[in-house]
Amino acid sequence: MEFFKIRRDIPFMENALIFNVISFLTFAAAVFFLFHRGLHLSVEFTGGTVMEVSYSQPADVEGVRRTISGLGFADVQVQNFGTSRDVIIRLPAQKGVSSAQQSEKVLTALRAGDPKVTLRRTEFVGPQVGDELATDGLKALGMVVAGIMIYLAVRFEWKFAVAAIIANLHDVIIILGFFAFFQWEFSLAVLAAVLAVLGYSVNESVVIFDRIRENFRRYRKMNTVQIIDNAITSTISRTIITHGSTQIMVLSMLLFGGPTLHYFAMALTIGILFGIYSSVFVAAAIAMWLGIKREDLVKQATRKDEDPNDPNAGATV
Repeated sequence: MEFFKIRRDIPFMENALIFNVISFLTFAAAVFFLFHRGLHLSVEFTGGTVMEVSYSQPADVEGVRRTISGLGFADVQVQNFGTSRDVIIRLPAQKGVSSAQQSEKVLTALRAGDPKVTLRRTEFVGPQVGDELATDGLKALGMVVAGIMIYLAVRFEWKFAVAAIIANLHDVIIILGFFAFFQWEFSLAVLAAVLAVLGYSVNESVVIFDRIRENFRRYRKMNTVQIIDNAITSTISRTIITHGSTQIMVLSMLLFGGPTLHYFAMALTIGILFGIYSSVFVAAAIAMWLGIKREDLVKQATRKDEDPNDPNAGATV
């Protein structure tokens, strides 16, 4: 399915150097803010108190959030849990204040607005648990990166694997850089979004790489730059349909999902936009500069591999 078909190849690789300089500067800025400001970690990573309260009728989540914020708690997470009457509250740890004191203070304030509020459970998440979650998250990220690299090296060629991993890490670091610069809360949901972006971004790279390999088999007189430009141009319509529909869904979560989904959707929005960019101007360009050539992808290629029905086979397009 195509919305339109471009007849002439767009010379993407002519401007690859300029865009990669921009990418490097953006990447360097993201790394700087990560080290200079650091991530604003949520309760899951820093430790704190988790409360689950129940109302006799559907809870006003925004009202609960305002009540707790009025007590002086910052970065409080409030969301429905299970049913519309159950609410889960995550409070950051405070120096000199125990978990029991925190939960009692919050419960008193909530009962002032609705005496029928009941406390179903309360738990304390210690800093050690947060450290374990952070460590496990880094392990998950490392395993995803290693798996993607092995997959691409087996399916294509090691130069494509290196190019795709650099492009994917470029996307991840830039997402983290945005969260560090604006001091947005980095939670387990955001970590899940980052891992999703890794898979989403590599999917676009695989589509382009697959078309590059196909073009090397079909167009014998094209050079590498022409092959890559043709591959990217011929997949533009598919990219617009796929990423456009996904972005519409993510933007709906960002605009209408409320505070619970806000940063999750924000991470996905940034990741999708930079994922498209990096697949074209980072992954494909790095593969070109690493010297990808026909012999790397087409072993013992012969002219019989060409499509005899293709009028452009064997000719420069």
